[in-house]
Amino acid sequence: MPSFSSSSSAKLQSCHPDLQELFYAVIEEYDCSVLEGHRSPERQQQLFDEGMTKTLNSNHLHDPSRAVDVMPYPINWDDALEHHKFATKVYQKAIQLGIKVRWGGNFKSFFDAPHWELL
Repeated sequence: MPSFSSSSSAKLQSCHPDLQELFYAVIEEYDCSVLEGHRSPERQQQLFDEGMTKTLNSNHLHDPSRAVDVMPYPINWDDALEHHKFATKVYQKAIQLGIKVRWGGNFKSFFDAPHWELL
């Protein structure tokens, strides 16, 4: 059974308890890595300046974070099929747990595969 690395666990701990519950359930069946949870305003500005995000008003800025970036492991940014398979699993778990989330892969403005946020 897969489990989070200490780095992924630490990042997930900076997130809302519902996101923690969801992704601890997901990792039991689908190997994944947490890339980022809570962000400082400076980190958000850096990502905005680099074109990695389209907003300075992110759910990552809440404490605890209402957003998390998670990718299936091993990470392959170009594997669209794997992104969608992972998203399906996350949505299935979210429904089972009664947690309402939105996936960045469904954003109209840009495709943000690792992004998950609470509704």
